[in-house]
Amino acid sequence: MNRPALIASDVDGTLLDDDEKVTPRTHAVVHAAVADGAQFVLATGRPPRWVQPVVDALGFAPMTVCANGAVIYDPATDRIVSARTLSAEMLAELSDIATWVIPGAGLAVERVGESAHDAATPQFVSSPGYEHAWLNPDNTEVSMADLLSAPAIKLLIRKAGARSGDMAAVLARHIGDRADITYSTDNGLIEVMPVGVSKASGIEELTRPLDIAADEVITFGDMPNDIPMLRWAGLGVAMAHAHPEALAAADEVTLTNNQEGVARVLERWWDS
Repeated sequence: MNRPALIASDVDGTLLDDDEKVTPRTHAVVHAAVADGAQFVLATGRPPRWVQPVVDALGFAPMTVCANGAVIYDPATDRIVSARTLSAEMLAELSDIATWVIPGAGLAVERVGESAHDAATPQFVSSPGYEHAWLNPDNTEVSMADLLSAPAIKLLIRKAGARSGDMAAVLARHIGDRADITYSTDNGLIEVMPVGVSKASGIEELTRPLDIAADEVITFGDMPNDIPMLRWAGLGVAMAHAHPEALAAADEVTLTNNQEGVARVLERWWDS
């Protein structure tokens, strides 16, 4: 493709290495691209409150597609620009289906307020006994009634010891077109999103006012939650270690995150 007008990168397993760092080489080429006029966007499953360490590592605050596309977040002003949510009624319906078809699963929801750390909005609330999939749990346990009492940007379904792909396949057969299912890890966690919400829809929301077409966009990712943006962009690039479905969806495969795969592709157009 010609020089990209916009670069959108997944964070974990893609932009960051396994030590959760942006390497000097990646840092340099991203800054070179931005200095040359390219837009740079983060596209992540992370909620806004987990974006600041990435901003610190980059050394600037790009617009961020959070929660697999449900939230557009501006870290430069700490402002939630937009949010797409599942209604309380839909959450109740989905939770009934999930607990029926995936016995023993725990449930949690993510919510957002007006900023990344809006104290007025409990942001990550879970059912009693919910087992966090990550090493930095910050959930607050509440009753199921409280869990389902307000709209949420996503519903998380967690079953330790299960495979996320298997869980997603089972649930998809029962929820039909009520919502969309994705996952960013295969350790027993799936995420249920409002219909039509994905990283691709979030990136498109940012490109539209900039008059940037999809064929001017390059995206980088490694997991099933990256598939919509890998397919949507003019050039979708998967990491060498990516999930098989992400590899199949990509136009191209680069090296791993630990081998600076993002930088190696961007250096076609910009010196690092």
